[in-house]
Amino acid sequence: MSAIYLPAEIDLIAVTFFIFGLAFGSFLNVCIYRLPRGMSIIPGSACPHCGAGIKPYDNVPVFGWLMLRGRCRSCKGRISPRYMLVELLIAILFAVSYLSFGLSVEAIKFCVFSFLIVGLIFTDADLKLLPDTMTLPGFGLGLIFSVLTPVAGTAWLMRHGAESCFSWLPFDFRWRAASLLAALLGAAVGSLFIWGIGALYKLVRGVEGMGFGDVKLMLMVGAFLGVKLTVLTLMLGSMLGSLAGVGAMLTVWSKRLRRNLKSSAMHGSAGQRAWASAQLLLRRYEMPFGIFLGSMALFSAYFGDRIMNWYMGFYQ
Repeated sequence: MSAIYLPAEIDLIAVTFFIFGLAFGSFLNVCIYRLPRGMSIIPGSACPHCGAGIKPYDNVPVFGWLMLRGRCRSCKGRISPRYMLVELLIAILFAVSYLSFGLSVEAIKFCVFSFLIVGLIFTDADLKLLPDTMTLPGFGLGLIFSVLTPVAGTAWLMRHGAESCFSWLPFDFRWRAASLLAALLGAAVGSLFIWGIGALYKLVRGVEGMGFGDVKLMLMVGAFLGVKLTVLTLMLGSMLGSLAGVGAMLTVWSKRLRRNLKSSAMHGSAGQRAWASAQLLLRRYEMPFGIFLGSMALFSAYFGDRIMNWYMGFYQ
């Protein structure tokens, strides 16, 4: 078999996307730290420990962290490897967006989507917050992109009546109107589902189960991905979140059980007390559900169509 050679300019474009991703990842680190704290994103980067400004040669994405060995040059305070991880992750996702969708508006759309989602995932992990300053502009950007490039489900809407509904529009605008409708439907399905689950949980358990941050997150995800991939995101995110919750409960139960068995003479009650601790975790601990929804939204954006087509193949 003869070797397959890719044109040199394709590799160059992918590298360009990767480099831009490093730069945007560095900026995203600033947003993750400052936006939920109400700080301005305009001042230059500074050490979170001593406040000393980071020199331009120390602020090179990835390499700056490696050269400093994860320590501030001024106070030697530890700088989290998360900064390097975010930069690398955004760079990889930018390159994957180009490799998946080519040099197109769709590639730019998913670069923007990955930037927002990664920022929200790490913010939720840090502070259990999903800032409106990212979710609501993200929703607006999703709607804008929907009239520039078709959202998943646009073709289905066109085949099932949308084209005739928008027949009064010029031909080129019909798919744009259908795509905008698909984005709005995706946003409605995603946000209302999360809101409904949260309301039901509060009714049954008497405590908050879902914050409005998750509702706004799915509003944004739906606008970018449409109904089909939003439903897939909800399914996969719920499964992943449930597994994480069960895993956390089992971890607490196992640790408390071992501790109780060592410290208590009445071993018969050790299991009951360990289980009570695990139930208390379920009731009191605020699970950052945005991590699971966000990660599965990213997964659905790049692999969702293939998974859905594979699944629907069983019914054909």
